[in-house]
Amino acid sequence: MDALHPRLLVDDFAACFGFYSAVLPALAGAHLVKGAAAGPYANWDVDDEALLVLFDRGAMSAVAGTGDLPRTAPPAQDRTMFVLRVTDVDDAVETCLKNGGTLAVAATDRPDWGPNLRTAHVRDPEGTLLELQSY
Repeated sequence: MDALHPRLLVDDFAACFGFYSAVLPALAGAHLVKGAAAGPYANWDVDDEALLVLFDRGAMSAVAGTGDLPRTAPPAQDRTMFVLRVTDVDDAVETCLKNGGTLAVAATDRPDWGPNLRTAHVRDPEGTLLELQSY
């Protein structure tokens, strides 16, 4: 049985599928269990536990009955972040960037957050914030 896991609701399913299909195996050892670039659903597991699920935002709005609400809001601070523990933060950043991610904050040592902690922050093709961390 899967424990808690994030499910990202995305508009450009194919772009996000391509990004996570490339970076999750390399950074977290995850493998695709179900889904394809055509959507509307895909999930990646590590050791038979869900790591991440993508779901088409339009398909979810139909289920939730929110299709008549606006799809976007004015710019605001991030409300969610997907955190991946990686072996090498700098290499993980490069993997994300070459697969459609954008840099938000360069790799930085953060001793005030924890001993030997190093982080970087990138965004997936739809702007979801990811923290890459090693310690």
